[in-house]
Amino acid sequence: MKDLIVLTGPTAVGKTSLSIALAKEVGGEIISADSMQVYKYMDIGTAKITEEEKCGIPHFLIDEFEPDEEFNVTIFKNKVMNYIKEIRGRGNVPIIAGGTGFYIQAVIYDINFNEYGDDSEVRKKYEKIAETLGKTELHRMLAKVDKEYAGSVSENNVKKVVRALSFFEMTGEKLSEHNKRERERPSPFDFAYFVLTMDRKKLYERIDKRVDLMFDMGLIDEVKSLMEKGYDKTLVSMQGIGYKEVIDYLNGETGLDECIDIIKRDTRHFAKRQLTWFKREKAVNYIDKDEFITEEECLKEMLRVCNY
Repeated sequence: MKDLIVLTGPTAVGKTSLSIALAKEVGGEIISADSMQVYKYMDIGTAKITEEEKCGIPHFLIDEFEPDEEFNVTIFKNKVMNYIKEIRGRGNVPIIAGGTGFYIQAVIYDINFNEYGDDSEVRKKYEKIAETLGKTELHRMLAKVDKEYAGSVSENNVKKVVRALSFFEMTGEKLSEHNKRERERPSPFDFAYFVLTMDRKKLYERIDKRVDLMFDMGLIDEVKSLMEKGYDKTLVSMQGIGYKEVIDYLNGETGLDECIDIIKRDTRHFAKRQLTWFKREKAVNYIDKDEFITEEECLKEMLRVCNY
């Protein structure tokens, strides 16, 4: 039996319900690997699991941070390592479920992100460039020094672009090459790594429907409430897909239809980048929902791989 199970895949593929079914079968507790669901008050736009959907299964790293608190891969890794220890101490199985592949990689290969320290002055320099010349120019700068990494990150994710440029300046090494090397590290876990997939066209249709549902559920009011609490577009949390676009709509910069179309487009692009990331990972077990048609079939295959 595996001592750690990972269930990931692109956004809207159906990870949440399958993770609950898996946890019920193996005596699991779930650690979220979603870089947005960690924030309080951001429920609709992150498709956050509800208390009812949890079915009594303990969940961690959901609603643990205020939207203006710092949350990054190092914080994630440290917290997850502690949660894994606690869950095992209760005799249960830790299950990491979510779509942030970079965060998952940090845990399962015990990657050390403090190896080169953190030069805040270098980081601030690139943040200033983003402010003055724009995120497109910043992303173009990254493409010149690390084309592979630039291809895996959206220009909208200024934080990651800044980190990659800072890393290159401080070390002279491409972050893409560093990540490749880190992926070759032996894991401290006997883990099973599952990637849930489905036909791309079907996935994109699910994404479009999910975005429509978010607006029906009150995404605009959720963003208004966040802005009334003083959270604005300068925060990393509010740069998440769905939030920054609604802010632009509320500020009169876009119309509602355009806002919805942009969110759908950017979410599809995000799903595509997620799939590209997972393809680079080793020791991955793909669970294709077009092959294992029902959730029961998906679950049965996962239990077989995990020797349960």
